[in-house]
Amino acid sequence: MAEPPPRTDKSPWNWLLIVPIVLPLCTFLFNADEPRLMGFPLFYWLQLAFILVGVTCTVVVYRMTK
Repeated sequence: MAEPPPRTDKSPWNWLLIVPIVLPLCTFLFNADEPRLMGFPLFYWLQLAFILVGVTCTVVVYRMTK
């Protein structure tokens, strides 16, 4: 049985995975109470947006390096 080729993780698409790590660390983005969305302060709905950014980045990297 033939051996599979060695795996390389040198794809430039992997750099996209830094975005969901660094983005929540930028506290100046959510250091406010306003604007409010459905009564929730900026911090809460921005955290949900960070989750969507993380999922999107992960899916893009997975599909591009598959």
